[in-house]
Amino acid sequence: MSDSPLRCPWAEGSDAMRAYHDDEWGVPSRDDHYLFEFLVLEGAQAGLSWSTVLARREHYRRVLGGFDPVVVAGYDDAKLAELVADPGIIRHRQKVRSLVTNAEAFLGVQAERGSFAAYLWDCVDGTPVVHAPPLGAPSPASTELSDRVSKDLKKRGFRFVGTTIVYAYLQAVGVVDDHVAGCNTRRFPG
Repeated sequence: MSDSPLRCPWAEGSDAMRAYHDDEWGVPSRDDHYLFEFLVLEGAQAGLSWSTVLARREHYRRVLGGFDPVVVAGYDDAKLAELVADPGIIRHRQKVRSLVTNAEAFLGVQAERGSFAAYLWDCVDGTPVVHAPPLGAPSPASTELSDRVSKDLKKRGFRFVGTTIVYAYLQAVGVVDDHVAGCNTRRFPG
């Protein structure tokens, strides 16, 4: 019998993944800075493993002004070319270009709603959506909620916000709690 806590199986790949799972994944955030950070990271992750992006997180933080959307919105073509050449981040040209587009759209939502958090949490009436999938059950890649949020974000000018990316984002920032039943880091009863 193991003394280690039960975790969602995806988190068992490395110490970094365990720490991310235990300390961050599914924790409800209403901090716009953090919400922008995860919008960037989830968009970068598209088509890749989360561990690949997580390993680059600190470098992203350094080159993106600490994930400040005001700083990122001001990046010009020269800065974007510098980022595309930077091996410390995901160097996909469209993903790098989307950084500025998404920062501008993020700031637009803040101006309209007072905060991005207000916009995001209004999508769920301020309360996390709690699932408790049985251990071994597949997690959905998307839901009606992620479909709706994705469609609205695209309408607002965001890129790399397809429904699968948005669902992973909602899980990451705690709008959705998909910790498996029995997971010791479950935030809410489920």
